[in-house]
Amino acid sequence: MKRITIYDVAKEADVSLATVSRVINDSSVVREDTRQRVQEVIERLGYKPNAVAQGLALSKTTTVSIVMSEKLLAYNAKILNGLMDVANIYHYNVMFHTTSKGISKMQDVIESIIKSRVDGVIIFNDNFSEDEMDVLNEYKIPMVIVGSKVEGQNHDHVGNVYVDMEKICHDMVQKYFENGIDDIALVEDKLNLSMMRQLKAGVESAYQESGKEFNNYLSYNDTYKTSYQYFSEYFKEHKPAKLNIAFRDSQAIAILNAAREHGYRVPEDLEIVTILDSKYLPMMRPTISAFNIPDYDMGALAMRMLTKMLMNNDEKGVQKEIEIQAAPIVRESTR
Repeated sequence: MKRITIYDVAKEADVSLATVSRVINDSSVVREDTRQRVQEVIERLGYKPNAVAQGLALSKTTTVSIVMSEKLLAYNAKILNGLMDVANIYHYNVMFHTTSKGISKMQDVIESIIKSRVDGVIIFNDNFSEDEMDVLNEYKIPMVIVGSKVEGQNHDHVGNVYVDMEKICHDMVQKYFENGIDDIALVEDKLNLSMMRQLKAGVESAYQESGKEFNNYLSYNDTYKTSYQYFSEYFKEHKPAKLNIAFRDSQAIAILNAAREHGYRVPEDLEIVTILDSKYLPMMRPTISAFNIPDYDMGALAMRMLTKMLMNNDEKGVQKEIEIQAAPIVRESTR
């Protein structure tokens, strides 16, 4: 028999997850007709809200939860090291959740976080939707988002340690414009859609400021094999852009290999830069340019921010937004 979740109730009642959460917690901000509709659905579906409500943190557990995508473990290893080191200093236990594609997995994660009575949560990038964050906010669980800048409305109990991806792309594109290059492509990464929105916004704003229109956003699947297959076919019909911006190393390597196999030279015919640096990029020939993001510091600052939020119950005086600066690493794939 299928387990009924808060997602099922929200869908059936045609309301947000946060509204269901407010009804469960008897919040006064819900309209009476909406409350009745949600309660009717809860009873009809047989949902057991008390199983979730028991997770309200009435006492400290000295446990924090870290949530990240299982496909990004390798990229976030240094961030995790920073998080864990600070957690150990302040004697916090860590509950680790990995997410994969599919709503059922996220349902399990969000309910596990609430039921386990963790004191706080560290979330990587695109793991939670705005609606799901609303639910955690209703339970007053302090959260810190690490990675990219938080989009949408501000939440009462949410901090953010981030790299300004929009500014990175804007400034990079603007520099190429100054050197007479406006033939630029941005490669989509479906594993990091929040960051991609910001990267794309940065490229588009630089184009708009120069009176140009950006229309070279390349979208496809997210593995090296599919990246290589895509660009192998793409370069049969299209000449590579002068500058190709990727987010991950596998995409940049796929562009490099496919382009060279079609007779294009790097960096003479096309330049390649990826946002995230990795150990593989200096191994390539030519080596591939990237950005130096202080990952360990990002993780350490995120966990320290969360501990401050936990120590200050009203969270007043706690800096909840910290921007991390990234510096370009110029290698052989760019001039």
